[in-house]
Amino acid sequence: MKQGDLVTRRSYGGDIIFKIQNIIRQQAVLRGVDYRLLADAPLTDLTTVTVNANSQTAAGSRPPWMETMRKSRNRAVTGYASANGTGGETAPAFFEMPGKVLHLDGDPAYLRKCMNLYGELKVPAEGYYVSEPHMADAMYRLLPQVKPDIVVVTGHDGILKTRRSGDIANLGSYKNSHHFVNAVRVARQYEKNKDTLTVVAGACQSHFEALMQAGANYASSPSRVLIHALDPLCVAVKVAYTPIRDTVNIVDVIGLTHSGLEGIGGVESRGSYRRGVPVIPKNMYQQAP
Repeated sequence: MKQGDLVTRRSYGGDIIFKIQNIIRQQAVLRGVDYRLLADAPLTDLTTVTVNANSQTAAGSRPPWMETMRKSRNRAVTGYASANGTGGETAPAFFEMPGKVLHLDGDPAYLRKCMNLYGELKVPAEGYYVSEPHMADAMYRLLPQVKPDIVVVTGHDGILKTRRSGDIANLGSYKNSHHFVNAVRVARQYEKNKDTLTVVAGACQSHFEALMQAGANYASSPSRVLIHALDPLCVAVKVAYTPIRDTVNIVDVIGLTHSGLEGIGGVESRGSYRRGVPVIPKNMYQQAP
C-alpha cells in the first residue's frame, strides 16, 4: 500500500472509501473520497479497492443533483423568456446574475472539486483554502473584499472520541464546530439580514444547533451524521439560482443532497438570483488594442 491508494477499513465493514494521504510508522492517515472525513488506521486494517467508471463513489465524480440543477435553471430561463414574448428557441433578452459565493474550505482537495463545479454551473464564486482555526479571521478579512451573496464555511469536523458519554450538546465535544461557529458570528456581524447574506456552515457531525444559533441559514448536521463533501455546495448553488423574489424550498434543496434532512437543516431564506436588461454585447467588453 502507498500514498494515493483507495482503501476501506475492515473494522468498519468497508463502509467508506478513503484515499491514503500519508503513511507514518505503519499507520495511514486517511481522507474520505466522498465524505468530509479524516481518519487514521493501521495498514493491517485496510483493504485496497478499485473504483471503476460506473461506480457512484469515484473520486471526482459528478454528483447526481448536477443535472437537476441544470434543468431547474433552464426552466427558469425558458419561463421568463416566454412570459416576456421572446419564447421558443430565441435567446432571452436579459442577462443573468446568479448569487456570488465566498467558499471557505478546510480541505484543499474538496475545495478544488467545489470550484470546478461552481464553474461548470456558472455560479460566480471565490474559494479559499483556510484551516478551520483561522476561518473567523479569514471571514473578517474576505467579506468586505469579495462582497458575496452567499457564504459557505466548511471543512472537517466530528465528535471527539474523548468526550464524556452522551455529551453531544457541549460545543467542546466537537473537533471544529466552535471554529465554524466563530466564523458564522463574524459573517453575521458583517451582515445581520439573513436574506442579504446567506450562510451555509458545517461539515461531518457538526453541532447543528450551535451553528444555527450563531446565525447560519443552513447548517450540518442535525443527526450528527457524515455529510457528502459536496452537500454544502449543493445548497449554495440552489440559493444562487433561486430568484430574489422567491424563498428557497428547504425540503426540495435538502432532498437533493446526499445526506438529506439528517445531514442538513435550515430556515426559510430568499434566493439571490437576479435578471437584468438590456443584454450587453460581449464585444463591448473588449478593450481597444
